[in-house]
Amino acid sequence: MKKLIMLTLSASVLAACQSTPADTEKTTTTNQQDQSTQVEEQRAKPQPVQQQVQLLNPELIAPLPVIKEITPQQEADLWQRIRRQLTMPIPENARIEAQRKFYLQHPAYMDRVAKRAAPFMHLIVEEIEKRGLPLELALLPIVESAFDPFAYSHGSASGIWQFIPGTARQYGLDINWWYDGRRDVYSATHAALDYLTALNARFDNWLHALAAYNSGGGRVNSAIRRNARAGKPTDFWSLDLPRETRAYVPKLLALADILSQQEKYQVSWLPIENQPYLQVVETGSQIDLALAAEKSGLELQQLHHYNSGYNRWATNPEGPHRLLLPLENAERLQQWLANAEQQDLVRWHRHKVKSGESLIVIAKQYHTTPHAIQQANDLTGHLIRAGDYLVVPAASRELDDYSLSADQRLTATQSRQQGSYKIDHTIQRGDTLWDLSRKYDVNLRQLAKWNGMAPTDPLRPGRKLVVWQGEEKTSGVTRNIHYQVRSGDSLARIASRFNVTIRDIEKWNQISRRNYLQPGQRLKLIVDVTRMTNDI
Repeated sequence: MKKLIMLTLSASVLAACQSTPADTEKTTTTNQQDQSTQVEEQRAKPQPVQQQVQLLNPELIAPLPVIKEITPQQEADLWQRIRRQLTMPIPENARIEAQRKFYLQHPAYMDRVAKRAAPFMHLIVEEIEKRGLPLELALLPIVESAFDPFAYSHGSASGIWQFIPGTARQYGLDINWWYDGRRDVYSATHAALDYLTALNARFDNWLHALAAYNSGGGRVNSAIRRNARAGKPTDFWSLDLPRETRAYVPKLLALADILSQQEKYQVSWLPIENQPYLQVVETGSQIDLALAAEKSGLELQQLHHYNSGYNRWATNPEGPHRLLLPLENAERLQQWLANAEQQDLVRWHRHKVKSGESLIVIAKQYHTTPHAIQQANDLTGHLIRAGDYLVVPAASRELDDYSLSADQRLTATQSRQQGSYKIDHTIQRGDTLWDLSRKYDVNLRQLAKWNGMAPTDPLRPGRKLVVWQGEEKTSGVTRNIHYQVRSGDSLARIASRFNVTIRDIEKWNQISRRNYLQPGQRLKLIVDVTRMTNDI
């Protein structure tokens, strides 16, 4: 058997080796020609080594990483999230150039704006994206208020979106003793976007809508009709609008252009983290802002800054019962609220009604409203009796501690030095700012600004106004004195004695030379002690 296998293998080898000389020569020649051709082709077109290795050893080559572009919402900087979604065309325009030049020349101003915007910008951007509106609108509060929630303009506009009272109420923002929705960033943002959406639907043009937001839809509509009748273009740049409005839209477009071309202008705005900063906390009922600050771990002034819509020491008893807080502080407050009773949210004072007292008198004493006392005591009317007891909501801290309340902000405004001395004027029935500006010889707008008002604001009798007077032409050694009128005195005699003018005495004491002086009457005088006579 073994011999048989060996013979078979030998035969197979011999059969495989048999070939004619001609076949061998032909095969050799053909192979040489093919090899020569292949060598020439390889010299002309070398084979990539990497490709051969991949084919031979694919398991040894790691796949190239796939670079996935992040979405605008995934940007680390909120400005970049806005930047990538800007869509409004920026024309070559002298008005835009002028505004762009201002912003580029004042980088410190933009840094201040960015710091103010940081807590609120994320919630604004989120709401704009949710509605599918142009992201340029996120820059509008820069133009309107420089992101100051307490901004108040000469046209009675308030808040970061600068709502005037009529439009604010039209879009659901309450304005009352407790609360001003125009300064509530959360509510005002929703109202502003509602208003802008309505204006764009009316004009079908965002530049016209923005102009109308500033100066009113009627005015823009009239300008469009006027141009159309004259055969003129009706685009924004061709309209005859107020000077403020003509600069308003270019300001927004200039900001958008700077942001979209930061590399070109070599500008980098102060980064804002692209993360939610503030969270809404519903308290369910009126809450003392000082108590909310304590339970959330915030300083009172900081909490009030985030919730600038509240005019007083607490939220409005009738709502909204909403606070905006940084995330960590919001969580702490919510944990406390979960175990708190409604009566724990404010401090209550038990007041015994005295003879002659009314709800108005008691409300003023505790810095609340008659209606809040009625609610707390289930009163349907205003009738109260001496000897009755009432529970009255009251602030847990001194009112001076609520430094961002309306009263404290007004006090700070009126106390800010604006001249060499000030006069206190108590408003009388029939007074107007115009009349008072003429009486005291001061600028109308300045008078309004000194008192935290707009020039068109109405005056309430009994309210105190401050009037600042300029530098006196004296040696500089001045004193405030109180002079008691003597028998036979006149304004002319007193003015001569103290080397002042009759008009000065009238201004300082809110009196008229037509009125007679009474012996014993006390007059305030601001005198140069180096020029007084000795006969006093």
